[in-house]
Amino acid sequence: MPACAAASSERKGEIVKPTKPLRTEISWSTTEKVVVRGHDLVNDLIGKVDLGDMAFLELVGRLPSPNESILFNAVAVTLVEHGLMPSALATRLTYLGAPESVQGAVAAGLLGLGDRYVGSIEGAARELQQAPAGDVREVARAIVERYRASRRAVPGIGHNIHKPVDPRAERLFAIAAETGFNGRHVALMRAISEEGSRAFTMVLPVNATGAIGAVLSEMGLRWEVCRGLGVMARAIGLVAHILEERERPLAEDFFLRAEAEATAWAKDD
Repeated sequence: MPACAAASSERKGEIVKPTKPLRTEISWSTTEKVVVRGHDLVNDLIGKVDLGDMAFLELVGRLPSPNESILFNAVAVTLVEHGLMPSALATRLTYLGAPESVQGAVAAGLLGLGDRYVGSIEGAARELQQAPAGDVREVARAIVERYRASRRAVPGIGHNIHKPVDPRAERLFAIAAETGFNGRHVALMRAISEEGSRAFTMVLPVNATGAIGAVLSEMGLRWEVCRGLGVMARAIGLVAHILEERERPLAEDFFLRAEAEATAWAKDD
């Protein structure tokens, strides 16, 4: 037993299991260089690789092919911004209360990326990747029925504004077809939309998160990381909301109006 392990096991009579060596394969540095996923940051990446390709390198461990780059960057662009959603409001309101903490305001917005907003990418990708083999239509019908029976929304379909189609989804599917990533996952996502619309008797198009879950699955990204891509991209948009908040404040008006309207009943009594 190594001396350090023996010393640990003797401490206060505790039995401590030996630990494996600490190791990361993502990045390391010396006084002369920084290496990221095996690439020299200064000579191989800076000025030569765009942000989307860098994100792909970090997540997958290699630089993307040209077609992978096109589709992955299209997904990232789709996720950067979506208006005054709860995440953006959380960021603006946090910045109102703590203008000294840009990172805290961005973090507040990112914390709201759950199963309903952006995080539904993960739910859609998980269903697609864990779906059994077999007829796409039958598999889609079974998925929809499982959600309908439990009275839950099916991830990746439906939108309160974009219908009968979500233009973002259709554009991503078109790019997926152009780049050779138009396989079973995309077909299953479309079938889920059709079966969901039938089962719930309403128009439930594939939305942006459903399309993203499908094309990322086609690219081989595990469902566990799909929500993380949304977090990375949306952080850029939230910084933009902070910049606009500095120039044309909205948060204080939201706060004051909410307080006044929500308590008006008490003042009228």
